[in-house]
Amino acid sequence: MAVVGIDLGTTNSVVATVRDGQVVVVPNSQEGYLHPSVVSFSPDGLKYFSVDAVARRILDPKNTVYSAKRLIGLPFRSDEVQKALVRLPYELREGNNEQAVFIGPDRTYTIPEISGLLLGYLRQCAEMFLSDSVNAAVITVPANFNDSQRRATVDAGRIAGLDVLRVLNEPTAAALAYGLGQNMSQRIAVYDFGGGTFDVTILQVENDVFEVLATGGDTFLGGDDLDSALLSILADLFNAEHGIDPRNDQAARSRLLIAAEQVKRHLSDFPEARGDLKNIAVGSSGEPLALRFHIARTVFETAIRGLVGRTIQACQDVLASAQLAASQIDEVIMVGGTTRVPMVRAEVEKYFGRPPRTDLNPDEVVAWGAAIQAENLANAGESLPSRAVLLDVTPRALGIAVTGGFAERIIDRNVPVPVEQTRIFSTSADNQTSVRIQVCQGESRRFEENVPLGELELADLQAARRGAVSIEVTFKVDTNGILRVRARDGATGAVREAAVNVRGAMSDSEVEEAAERQKYREASNLPEVPQE
Repeated sequence: MAVVGIDLGTTNSVVATVRDGQVVVVPNSQEGYLHPSVVSFSPDGLKYFSVDAVARRILDPKNTVYSAKRLIGLPFRSDEVQKALVRLPYELREGNNEQAVFIGPDRTYTIPEISGLLLGYLRQCAEMFLSDSVNAAVITVPANFNDSQRRATVDAGRIAGLDVLRVLNEPTAAALAYGLGQNMSQRIAVYDFGGGTFDVTILQVENDVFEVLATGGDTFLGGDDLDSALLSILADLFNAEHGIDPRNDQAARSRLLIAAEQVKRHLSDFPEARGDLKNIAVGSSGEPLALRFHIARTVFETAIRGLVGRTIQACQDVLASAQLAASQIDEVIMVGGTTRVPMVRAEVEKYFGRPPRTDLNPDEVVAWGAAIQAENLANAGESLPSRAVLLDVTPRALGIAVTGGFAERIIDRNVPVPVEQTRIFSTSADNQTSVRIQVCQGESRRFEENVPLGELELADLQAARRGAVSIEVTFKVDTNGILRVRARDGATGAVREAAVNVRGAMSDSEVEEAAERQKYREASNLPEVPQE
């Protein structure tokens, strides 16, 4: 059986494995190495994946899901999901346990189930390419993903029939691909600007030990936002010419968004873009309306300057957390397709005072690192020249709600994992016989300004005066960055332990049911890929 590394991306995904000591990337049905992260559903029950699903973003936008990574693990009422609702042509509603669910032509699908379908497609592509079964994987996530997002990613892997060996932070994976076996001693920054998320991570690399010093970023900032900026430019040009705002029609908006993605790629190589977009919308007399456009790169750069500036601010914050200056960084590694935008590279070079490394493939390097780590975990790195040691950190502080609406921090940000910390609290009222422990992630002293993760209850406490009963609260974060919380009654020793992932999460039974459905999905939905 083979193991793989999967970079489950917002725009594209990449799957790789180690064969005879070398990383091999699994191709898609057109022999490219990027698998578009798109799943489309037809009324007759068929599902289309990746390359085959891309064209259906125009043909059937209501039933074609993309950018699911930006939604995974987030409650429907979260700010991020509510912002996405304005942009996305497919319908999301609130499901069980505050989950965001996609309204398909046959039934509803949770976001982890959508991602699980895509992972199942990637798994079977790998099996056909390698002529071997694949049962386990390392799956990468943004370093700034919270506990719920990480757990939802593991659920997606389970739905796909994969044993998730590790949830690996994307910048750490990129550093591993860059530095393994190089016998280097460097302090590096990984600037990871992908389709939907942004991370920056500072690492110290000593031979084959990769120690994360600090990490941070924005899980809702990526190439999708640059595409939206270009879409607005195109829509304004169309509105000025025809007096119709195409953003008000989902089909027209979908056509312009795909055009914006193509224009962005063109402007990464050329100083201007010209073209004709046919059949964008329909006029009052039923005639098709087109758009002839001319956009200079400078216009695009003006529109995205604020977005790029947010990534530089994140770099400043992370360096401050690591107590380092930009001049103390030896190399800057660029990861993610959005780093191909010339303005991005220029701003990174300006900030760090050195040209970033652009010789590594920014689309594939994360999957390379994931494949290396999968080989390390599954086969002790037997086919690799050396075995890496990864020392990662918590991306956000973790705490609980206390009286007055405040949050008490249990584990700080950028603490090495695995980690376990215990704090002792007391009851806040006379004759209190139970406590409800609300868990959050974030750095604010106000609980409501952090991300609520969930809660657990410790009951049957001894009735006593306020403050007389002590409760020990223990937080434990594993190497996947996933949290478990244990509450213990100091008087009786009664213990309540739970995985805190309540809001917006699938239940175990829902995951199992989705995994069973995945097992029986028709093989005819899967495209053929070349044999190795």
